[in-house]
Amino acid sequence: MQKADYLNISKASDIKDKKQRRLYRFFEMIPGILSLGTLLGVLVFSWLIPGWVAIFVICFCFYYLFRIFYFSLHQITGYFKVKRYLKIDWMDKLKKVKGKNWKDVYHVIILPTYKEGEKIIKEALDSLVDCDYPREKLIVVLATEERAGQYYQHISRAIEKEYAGKFFAFLTVEHPSNIPGEIAGKGSNVACAGREVKKVIDALKIPYDNVLVSSFDIDTKVYAQYFSCVTWHYLTEKNPDRASYQPIPVYNNNIWRATFFARMVSTSNTFWQMIQQERSEKLTTYSSHTIPGPVFFEVGYPANVVCDDSRIFWRAYLYYDGDYRVVPIYYLVSMDVVESINIFKTAINQYKQQNRWAWGCAEIPYIMFGFLNNKKIPWTQKVSHIYTLLDGYWSWATASLLLFALGWLPILVGGGSFNITVLSFNLPILTGRIMTISLLGMVVSAVLSMMLLPPLPKGMSRLKKAGVFLQWVFLPVTLIVFGAFPALDAQVRLMLGRYMGFWVTEKRRG
Repeated sequence: MQKADYLNISKASDIKDKKQRRLYRFFEMIPGILSLGTLLGVLVFSWLIPGWVAIFVICFCFYYLFRIFYFSLHQITGYFKVKRYLKIDWMDKLKKVKGKNWKDVYHVIILPTYKEGEKIIKEALDSLVDCDYPREKLIVVLATEERAGQYYQHISRAIEKEYAGKFFAFLTVEHPSNIPGEIAGKGSNVACAGREVKKVIDALKIPYDNVLVSSFDIDTKVYAQYFSCVTWHYLTEKNPDRASYQPIPVYNNNIWRATFFARMVSTSNTFWQMIQQERSEKLTTYSSHTIPGPVFFEVGYPANVVCDDSRIFWRAYLYYDGDYRVVPIYYLVSMDVVESINIFKTAINQYKQQNRWAWGCAEIPYIMFGFLNNKKIPWTQKVSHIYTLLDGYWSWATASLLLFALGWLPILVGGGSFNITVLSFNLPILTGRIMTISLLGMVVSAVLSMMLLPPLPKGMSRLKKAGVFLQWVFLPVTLIVFGAFPALDAQVRLMLGRYMGFWVTEKRRG
């Protein structure tokens, strides 16, 4: 199969050859088979061979205790790097870079919007206005959707009129609806906006290697020196056009009025991203990130997938035969915590958002199939990436259930002959002690979450901070309800061929 063919696959039915389609379909089933097989296996074998399952549960608890300490170390290291990055004068460092002139570098910022309100869009644009990078080097693209309707088109035109003179260029691009082969969502909108901004760049004769393209969610507010920081990394990185640049997301825009579980999910996501930054060989692009112009325009942004932010990395990785990576940027961009009109609707929206993020398991068949067809990528890299993805999505779907919900199964269904054994007596004691020790990881997360918070709004009680700290006692329940369940949901959907569409997270302002 030609590279151009397997790069554009979104699902098994995209493949014409029956044999290869069946192979891809099998790859789609693997995440669900592994996760469901683990959970059902624990259930069945707790009845058939409870002793062995008890040993497995104890070993699994020890394994995750080690992981918690390992991740906590990376989490702490990542936090202090963030604090150091925020103190650096990146513009001053940029001015001292020798070689390529930083003033030649333009930033294209694509802001895809669907039915977000005027206030949300303006907050994102105001953060661009307030950044320290010269605004005459910023090209802003407000990427709207035809399917949003005339009301939102009117809002976008009014915003364009207000902000057009504040940047080198301000484009409003309307993404047509119902284009064959596309999935309605952020990816197809960004791809459409990219095609239009390419025309402007070509007309101005700006070299692609002087362009950095940032694909941001519409609620993304950049910290003041983000573009200076990214530009410095781009100009000082070895082979800079073979890398994406990934900042760390924090969800501070509406953190103080967010529901406790939504705040926990968002903060946990920030910490996971910090951990991944420390393991850059495992890092892929996520949410808001920056891509070199040659990659964005040459590889092409994916328009037919739900998880476009990770797919653009894997497309580039396959396109360049494995010669592609993500450079971790320990600088912050701020986004919204999930929020809705009441706690019940917020819980539904949080589940849907996690379910959409968990649909990233669709990258597993994509890279497995791509690795089979690309013979130039070293097999060691292939094995490493496949293991990382399988382990990540398997853990997402099963770990919290194994740790907090299924550890007692051998005792409950193992029968009388098992329940009189020493192992049966010691199982809850051992697992309980291991989980108690593992609470140190939760304490680390609780303390760091307090240190990342923005200042309290005027008039808000200081007791709010105590509530933010104490919310972490609900972590086990949160990990199951808004972690394992949506992850299992996504993997079963993929296994059954019930492909997911793009769900737009509701965004609100008071």
